[in-house]
Amino acid sequence: MNEINNEYRQQLLRITALCSDYCLTVENVTSQERDEFVKNILTLLPQIYYNFITVEPENLSIDEEDYFPTYVDEDYYESVRRHIENLLGPDDAFLETFEEDMKYSDTPIGASIAECLADIFQPLYNFISVVRETEGEKMTEAYTECRENFVAYWAQTLCNVLRALNNIYFIQQ
Repeated sequence: MNEINNEYRQQLLRITALCSDYCLTVENVTSQERDEFVKNILTLLPQIYYNFITVEPENLSIDEEDYFPTYVDEDYYESVRRHIENLLGPDDAFLETFEEDMKYSDTPIGASIAECLADIFQPLYNFISVVRETEGEKMTEAYTECRENFVAYWAQTLCNVLRALNNIYFIQQ
């Protein structure tokens, strides 16, 4: 494991715990009421966003061997997505405003909260799986890869789905 300072390691441990809480909440969606689930997710997502924004990966050269396999296969992803969709019912759909194609379309573009949450679940589950599987030895490398994906893709997804979840929690109650 690359030597990392204690403060940075503590930050990564907090992020790992937070990501684990998110994944457990999503995995256990069937045991929650809709409002409880939405509140839990609305509590976790801003914390995840804040931590991924503020904790910069250490300057680290990632070896090709440090790119990790995916632990979420298509069936697992679909199961997670479907369970969330079932819980939210018709509230799962929302209009996407930041879709690139929206600039060129007169037709609104629909999105799914369940799909967004599953899209966030996948990299977070992969991250915590690497940490668990390597007993923390590859935590820095796994975080670096997860954060790269955050910047490239799922940060925008997280922001977009927050608006839809906020609507369910405060407006549709």
